[in-house]
Amino acid sequence: MKPFLLFCLLSVQALAQQTASPKKPTAAQQRVKDDMLDAATTFLGLLTPEQRKVAIYPLDDVERFNWHYVPRERKGLPLKQMTADQRQAAMAMLKTGLSNQGYDKATSIIDMENVLRVIDNRPPNDVYRDPENYSFTVFGDPAEKTPWSWRIEGHHLSLQFLSLTGQVLAQTPTFFGSNPGVLKYDATMADKRMADPRINDLPQKGREILKQETEQAFALLKTLTPDQLKKAIVGAVAYPEIVTTNKRMASIEKMDGLMLSEMTAEQRKLFLSLLQVYMTNYRITLAKQQMAKLEKSGLDSLRFAWAGDLTPELGDGKGWYYRIHGPTILIEYDNTQTNANHIHTVVRDLTNDWGEDLLKEHYKNSHAAKP
Repeated sequence: MKPFLLFCLLSVQALAQQTASPKKPTAAQQRVKDDMLDAATTFLGLLTPEQRKVAIYPLDDVERFNWHYVPRERKGLPLKQMTADQRQAAMAMLKTGLSNQGYDKATSIIDMENVLRVIDNRPPNDVYRDPENYSFTVFGDPAEKTPWSWRIEGHHLSLQFLSLTGQVLAQTPTFFGSNPGVLKYDATMADKRMADPRINDLPQKGREILKQETEQAFALLKTLTPDQLKKAIVGAVAYPEIVTTNKRMASIEKMDGLMLSEMTAEQRKLFLSLLQVYMTNYRITLAKQQMAKLEKSGLDSLRFAWAGDLTPELGDGKGWYYRIHGPTILIEYDNTQTNANHIHTVVRDLTNDWGEDLLKEHYKNSHAAKP
C-alpha cells in the first residue's frame, strides 16, 4: 500500500476510534461524577423495596420528560414519605450538583411553601402548599459506566442531572421560581398579601430568593441607549408566563433582542454577569462545562430581549419579562403573576435538553465500538 493511502486509512481509523471513545474526563469532572454516584448509591441503599419501586424508573421511560413547576401530585419519592436519614441522603445528592448559591436557592424555594400556607390562609397540614411535596426520582441504574439520570421536582423547582461517558452533565430544563418574589410587609403594594401583618412574624421576612436575577437584569437595562432599547424591547407588555412553559422541546420561533456584539464593553460585562447568575447555580465544574459550550457556539450571538415595565419594583402590579437567547441556549425570566410579585425562571439547552442528543450519540458510538 502506498504511504499516502496508508496514512489516510490510519487517519480514518484514528478518527473513528476518537468518535467511539469519549474524551477522558478531567479530574474535576471525575470528582463530580464520583460524588453524585456515591450520593445516589447511598440514597437508594436506604430505601425499602417498596420505596425503590416508586423512586426508580428505566432511563428511557417517558416519565423523565414529565416536568412542571406548579403544585401537583408528582411521580417519584416525595420528602414526606422519607425517613430523616433518607431525607438527609436525598439532600446530600442535591448538593453534589449545585453550588452553595444554587443549593440555598433550592432549599429556600422549598421553604417558601411554608410562607404560602400562611398568606393563603391554609392549615399547617395543607397538601397544596406543601414543603414536603418535593420528589426525588432516579432513572436507570446508577453505575460507573452506564448512563443514568435523576431529578428533584416540586412547586417552583425542577432540576435534573445526567451521568454519561464518565462525567456529569448539568442537564436542562432547570427551573427556579419564587412566590412571593419578595416577602415584606407593605400595605401599599399591589400584591395585597403583603399587607398581612403576620408577615412581620415570619422568619422568612425580607427574603428575595431571585434577587440577583432581577437586579442584574435591570442594571443592564438602564445602561441601554434609546437605539439599543428599540432592539432590546420586544413588547410593551410583559408576557403572562415564560413563553416555553413546560414543553418537552423548547422553541421560540424568532430570535429577537439586542446582540452582545452590539453592546459596549461595560454592557458586555453586565450581560455576562447576568448570564453567570444562572450558570453558577450549578457546581463550579458543571458551570464551566455550560460556559465552555456557550463560548464554543459564540457568545456574540447571544441576545438580550425585554418586555413590559422598565422599573424594578416587585409587587407594584407592573410586570416584566426578559430572556437571553442564542443558538444553543434560552434563559427566560417572567414576573407578572400575583401583581408582579411572582417570578419564574428557566434555562433550556436548545440543542440538548434532557441530554437526548448526547444519549443518542452515546448509544450509537457504543454500538459502533463493538467488534
